[in-house]
Amino acid sequence: MDWGTDLWDQYDIIDKHTQSGLELVEKYVKFVKERTEIEQNYAKQLRNLTKKYNPKRGCKEEQECRFSNHQSFLDILNEMNDYAGQRELIAENMMMNICIEITKYLQELKMERKTHLSEAKKAQQSLESTYKQLDSSKKRFEREWREADKAAQYAEKTDQDINATKADVEKAKQQANMRTHIAEECKNDYAAQLQKYNKEQSQFYFSDMPLIFNKLQDMDERRVRKLAQGYVLFSDTERHVMPIIGKCLEGVTKAGTNVNERNDSIALIEQYKSGFERPGDLDFEDYSQGINRASSDSSLGTLGTPKGPLELLGKNRSKPFWLFSKKSKPTVTEDFGHLPPEQRRKRLQQKLDDIGKELQKEVDQSEALEKMKDVYEKNPQMGDPASLSPQINQTAQNMERLRGELNKYESWLTEAGRRGDSMLRRDTLPEDALSYRSHSNNNGSTHEPYSPDGTHSEEGTPDPSQAIYAEFDDDFEEEEELVAPIGQCTAMYNFPGASEGTITMQEGEVLSVVEEDKGDGWTRVRRANGNEGYIPTSYVSISLSK
Repeated sequence: MDWGTDLWDQYDIIDKHTQSGLELVEKYVKFVKERTEIEQNYAKQLRNLTKKYNPKRGCKEEQECRFSNHQSFLDILNEMNDYAGQRELIAENMMMNICIEITKYLQELKMERKTHLSEAKKAQQSLESTYKQLDSSKKRFEREWREADKAAQYAEKTDQDINATKADVEKAKQQANMRTHIAEECKNDYAAQLQKYNKEQSQFYFSDMPLIFNKLQDMDERRVRKLAQGYVLFSDTERHVMPIIGKCLEGVTKAGTNVNERNDSIALIEQYKSGFERPGDLDFEDYSQGINRASSDSSLGTLGTPKGPLELLGKNRSKPFWLFSKKSKPTVTEDFGHLPPEQRRKRLQQKLDDIGKELQKEVDQSEALEKMKDVYEKNPQMGDPASLSPQINQTAQNMERLRGELNKYESWLTEAGRRGDSMLRRDTLPEDALSYRSHSNNNGSTHEPYSPDGTHSEEGTPDPSQAIYAEFDDDFEEEEELVAPIGQCTAMYNFPGASEGTITMQEGEVLSVVEEDKGDGWTRVRRANGNEGYIPTSYVSISLSK
């Protein structure tokens, strides 16, 4: 069954049907556009929501992240941020694969329909023109035949009239013969026009219009098929990202299961434990014996706890310590003396670790500068050794300053009650940072090393405020060591890595994790061949080393 055969006389119906089909395509495209706007607005609101509840750097909430319930909430915010990215991806794919693609195809269908309808109108106009010629020849034939009939009757009447002359009779007969001849010509012309019209009409109804209607049918069926594909894409676009969305939701669930109330309680204790002993009993002050009141104003002073809570808060030690009383904010001091003993030791130890790291960086830089200077001295064409002197002097001053701070904080830590291995922390403070002999760039003088306990060795007694140097290696390192991986990850999806700084990834590929996600949705990884780059965190399953 086809339109050209079964709907040969339903031109208006076909016209309206094809137009209605194109309008449906336009309506679907508009529907998908509005859906993409909803997805984009939803993703935007989710991103704004996660940004609103993410703690700012240095704020109190960021310090609370050491607790598992706070960290899990941050993990949920990160997962929701990734979830918002998937909603944006849905909107983008729908716009590209449905709206833009179908809109382009719709324009082609409109042009094709317009062409077919134009061909139908031309065929209709040609048939109507032939019919007009037929009708005109028919009317002429009718008119001329009547005139010929009248002329014949007049000639016969004249021939029978006894009063008519022979000339009148001959004239009448000639007129009748002429009219009859003209009528015969009109008859033949009418017959020819009729034959031509019948032929064109048959061509119109059995060939031209069925062909045009069948073309319109094929166009409409292709439109329906394309629209059906658009319907499927509407579902497939979202189904394609459902595994990643599922991973985001699994991440939210995992964040909930990672909460450990016991560890949070222990973390709170470690963070705020003061180290003070509980206040002792107050002494009885017997005023009846005339005892000087001032002599008993130290009832809490017998506890033997240096800088107890009353002293730190500026309280009168003769008064009891109230847990719920409003405490004034203590003045912050450089030696952290405003903190309780336990917290003070931790802060001093943390400060020592930080200074040790800074000192090691300065030592490494100094070594590099000395090596570079040695190369310049051996190969003057590569550079001027004197140009490095300002940097070398500045680095030496920085190391001297840092070692002075190191000694200062070590003495405070000793005062706080922790000395020895915890004072120097040689596991985090390299030996090169504690004992170093400098290649003097002036007179070749050297500074002898300190002993591990912070005192001078027997080989020399330099001023403690001066820098302590370690020996350089004589050779350059050929290349910088790569950062050690912190774990591995397995690709769950393909990633093209088209953007700058990213790396391609195939599903199932195992990569080394170099840097964790900082909250922006990207993780830095490395291949076995040493290539590094960033990949979407939600595209991989990560297993970090413990």
